[in-house]
Amino acid sequence: MTKLENNNIIAVAQQVFNDEISGLERVSGSIDDNFVNSVNTLLKCNGKIVVTGVGKSGHIGKKIAATLASTGSPAFFMHPTEALHGDLGMISDNDTVIAISYSGEAEELISILTILKRRHIPIISITNGITSSLAKLSDYTLHLNILKEACPLNLAPTTSTTATLVLGDAIAISLLTLRGFKEQDFAMSHPGGSLGRKLLTTNHDIMHGGDKVPQVSPKSNLKEVILEISKKRLGFTAVINDYKNVVGLITDGDLRRTFDAEVDFKKINAEMIMTKNPKIVFADDLAVNSVELMEQYKITGFLVVSKNLTLIGAFNLHDLFKAKLL
Repeated sequence: MTKLENNNIIAVAQQVFNDEISGLERVSGSIDDNFVNSVNTLLKCNGKIVVTGVGKSGHIGKKIAATLASTGSPAFFMHPTEALHGDLGMISDNDTVIAISYSGEAEELISILTILKRRHIPIISITNGITSSLAKLSDYTLHLNILKEACPLNLAPTTSTTATLVLGDAIAISLLTLRGFKEQDFAMSHPGGSLGRKLLTTNHDIMHGGDKVPQVSPKSNLKEVILEISKKRLGFTAVINDYKNVVGLITDGDLRRTFDAEVDFKKINAEMIMTKNPKIVFADDLAVNSVELMEQYKITGFLVVSKNLTLIGAFNLHDLFKAKLL
C-alpha cells in the first residue's frame, strides 16, 4: 500500500465526518415547535413509548428505545412486520408511538400506523419525507432535513441514520432533564454496571459484621490485641468502650512499631498503643466515598458505625476490590 493510497483513505474518512457533521447541523437548525410538542407529548405519556421502524431505521429505533428506557422514560422497540402478525396487541391506549422512516413510505410501517391512528394513539414521526404518508399520519413530524448521505453513491443510510440517532438522543435527554432524572435513578436502571455499583453500594453492603468485626477493650493486653487482629484478618482492630463506641484503632503497623521499641510487653495494653479518634464511616454512606477517604488519608481500612456511633462493622481494601469498586 502506497503513501498516496493511505492519504486517500484518510481523505475519505474525513469527508464522511464532514458530511455527517454538516447533516447534523442542518437537523439542529430544523428543531422547532414540533420538537417541543413531541417532547411534551412523550412527557405526558401515561403508558410506554413504542419505537418502530424497518431496516436501518429499525436498528436505530432499537437504540433510541434503549436510551429512553435507561434514562427514565419506559420504552420498547416493536418491529412493524411482527406487529402485523400479533405484536400490535402490545400497544395500549395509553402508549405513544415514535415511528422512524427516511422516506416516510415504508409499507409495513404505514399499515400499522393506520390502525393505531384509528385508536387515537399519539404518533410522532422522524422522517425526511415532510409530505410523506408517514408525516400525514403523525401528530407531530420531526424533519431530518437531510440533503445527501455521506455515502458517495447517496444510497447507503449514513448521514440520515446518524441524524436520527442524535435526534433520538435529544428527545431522551430533554425528557431526562424535565423528569429531574438523577445519577441514583440511572444507577437503578443499571445495577449491574460500574456506575450502578458505585451509586448503590453502601458501606453496610461490603462490611464484615457481627462476630467478624475485630474489637478489643482499652485494657486488653498485647497478646489479646495480636490474637484479635490475627483471627479477624483485616489488618487492624477497633478499640471500644463499654458502650461499643470507638475510642481507638490498632493496626499491624502499630504492633510493628511497638515491637521495635524497648518496652515491657507485659505492661502494655490497647489504649497505650492505639490511634485515638480514628477515621470512621457510617453504614449508610456510599462505599465509593470511602474509597476517596482512603486515598485522601492514606489508610487501608475503615471501622463502620451506626447513627448512634456504635461499632457495627469493618472493611479493608480487599473488600472494596471484591465489590469491584477499585
